[in-house]
Amino acid sequence: MSYFDADDHIYDRELISFSIGSNLGDRVGYLQLAVDRLDESDLLEVQAVSAIYETDPVGGPEQDDFFNAVVIAKSERHLTIAEFLDLIRSIEQDANRVRMVRNGPRTLDVDVLAVGDRVSDDPDLLLPHPRALERAFVIVPWAEVSPKLRVSGGDLMNDPKPLAEQAADLSDEDQASVRKREDLGPLRFTN
Repeated sequence: MSYFDADDHIYDRELISFSIGSNLGDRVGYLQLAVDRLDESDLLEVQAVSAIYETDPVGGPEQDDFFNAVVIAKSERHLTIAEFLDLIRSIEQDANRVRMVRNGPRTLDVDVLAVGDRVSDDPDLLLPHPRALERAFVIVPWAEVSPKLRVSGGDLMNDPKPLAEQAADLSDEDQASVRKREDLGPLRFTN
């Protein structure tokens, strides 16, 4: 997967896109915890954070709505799969995440959506995320922070369109499942 700007230039730094979500407890607090921990990490530097979106749960048992956001970060060096896994598992552990039911309720979920142009078939961290562009709760906030970003490669799509176009192309039902919550204010980071 490659990241292209509006002028078809490949970005020169390894950009990392994370999806964060919570539907248990202090949902905003858990999202802020994730942003704080990503921002405090010596492995990367947060560049942008989307607004918070309230989203319908996808799959799994009946459960409350999620709060979701997307975080864009950069790294000056090539991070290993193990480094990513250690980082996201540590953040989820700090939020007391318990994995009992697949796609079940959770205090915090942190997913790596894409890492620069990397492709990984490591079963612990598939890159790009195999369902990233199938999920309205990912596409809409991702398009907010990277509207001109075009994601290509892997098996996700053959004709890359800017994320803003992909968000606009979502069905009415998918668009209705993702509601921007401006009343909650922005998630903060230090950059």
